[in-house]
Amino acid sequence: MPFGFYIIMAAQFFSALADNALLIAAIAALREMQAPTEYEPLLKTFFTVSYVALAAFVGAFADSMPKGRVMLISNTIKIAGCSMMFFGAHPLLAYAVVGLGAAAYSPAKYGILTEYLPHRLLVVANGWIEGLTVGAIILGVVIGGMLIQPGVSQNLLAFDLPLIDTGIDTTGEMAVAVVAVLYLLAALFNVYVPDTGVDHKPLKKNPFYLVHEFNHCLSLLWRDRLGQISLAVTTLFWGAGATLQFIVIKWSEVALNLNLSQSSMLQGVVAFGVAAGAIIAARFITLRKSVRVIPLGIAMGIIVLFMNFVHEMWLAILLLILIGALSGFFVVPMNALLQHRGHILMGAGHSIAVQNFNENLSILVMTGLYYLMIRMDISIYWVVTLFGLFVSGLMYLIRERHLLNQREQDDVQHLDDSPH
Repeated sequence: MPFGFYIIMAAQFFSALADNALLIAAIAALREMQAPTEYEPLLKTFFTVSYVALAAFVGAFADSMPKGRVMLISNTIKIAGCSMMFFGAHPLLAYAVVGLGAAAYSPAKYGILTEYLPHRLLVVANGWIEGLTVGAIILGVVIGGMLIQPGVSQNLLAFDLPLIDTGIDTTGEMAVAVVAVLYLLAALFNVYVPDTGVDHKPLKKNPFYLVHEFNHCLSLLWRDRLGQISLAVTTLFWGAGATLQFIVIKWSEVALNLNLSQSSMLQGVVAFGVAAGAIIAARFITLRKSVRVIPLGIAMGIIVLFMNFVHEMWLAILLLILIGALSGFFVVPMNALLQHRGHILMGAGHSIAVQNFNENLSILVMTGLYYLMIRMDISIYWVVTLFGLFVSGLMYLIRERHLLNQREQDDVQHLDDSPH
C-alpha cells in the first residue's frame, strides 16, 4: 500500500474514535440529566438523520473537490458539535451536529479509496478501513467508559495547568474535552491526505437537479444484479450493528448486572470480533468470491438468539466476539463489491452517498423500532429474540434473491450462446 493510504487510515481512525467516545459521554450526560431511558437510542437517530436527509447533496459535495479537503471541512463540523455539548447544549442536538459532519465525511473517506487504489486492492483496503474503524469503536467505547468512571474522572479533574483556568469542572465536561483532542488529531491528519489527481465535477447549484441525479443513482444501484445484493447486505448490517450497540448495553445491565461504564466496554468486545472477521476476510476473500459469504449473515442472526441463555461474563465475551467476527467476515467483501459496482456505475462520491442513504435509513428504522420496544417496556430477552430472527430471515431472503439473479443470468447467457 502507498504511504498516503496510511494517512487516510489514521485520519479515519481518530475521527471514528472520537465519534464513539462521544456517544458514551452523551449517554452519560443524558443519565445525569435523568432523561428517559428511551432517549439513549435516539442519540443514534439524531446522529444518522443527516445521512438520510442530505444524501442527495453530500455525494456531489464529495466529488466537487479533493477528498482530503472534504474530510477536513467535515471534521471541523464534528468539532463544532463536540463544542456545543461542552458548552451545555442538549446531547441530542449536539450529537446531531456531529452526525452532520459524519454524513459529509463518509463519501470522502470511502470514495478516496476507489480513486487512490486499483480495484484489486479494494477488498484489502476495506479490510483495513473496517478493521481500523471497528478498532476505533472498541477503543472509543472503552475510552468513553473509562472517562466516566469516578476514579479516572476525579484524577483527570484534579489535574490543573499552572496559571490557566480551563473551566473544566465536571466529569461530562472533562470527557468531552478529551474527545475534542481526538477530533483535532484527526484534523491534523486530514491536512496531509494526498490529492489523487482525479478530475472533480463542479457542484451543481440547483438542488432539484441534485435530488434527481441522486434518485437516478439510487435506482441504478438497486437495479444492478450484484449492486442490489451487496447494498441489501450492507444496509441490513449497519442497521443491525447500530441497534446491537444499544441492545448490548441494556442486555448486559439486565443479564450480567453491569453498569454503563462496564457495559460500554463489553460493547467493544463485539467490535473486536468485527475487526478480527474483517482482517480474515481481507486475507482470504477476493472480490470475485465476495457473494459466497452471505450464509454467514444467516448464521449470525441465529447465534444472537443464544444471548438469551448467557449469564456468565466469560461466556458473554466469547459469544459477542463470535457474533462480531461473523459480521465482519461477511460485510467487508460485500462493502468492497458495492464500492466496485458503484464506482463503475456512477462514480465514487455518488455511490457512497447512495450507500449511506440506505444504510442510515436502516439505522433510523431499526433504532426507532428498538426505541418503541423500550418505550413499551418489552423485555430485553424478547428484543434479542426478535432481533436475531429478523436478521436471519432477511439475510435468507437476500440469499434467495441472489440465487434467482444467478439463474436469470445463466438463462440469458444460455440464450446468447445458443445457435440462432
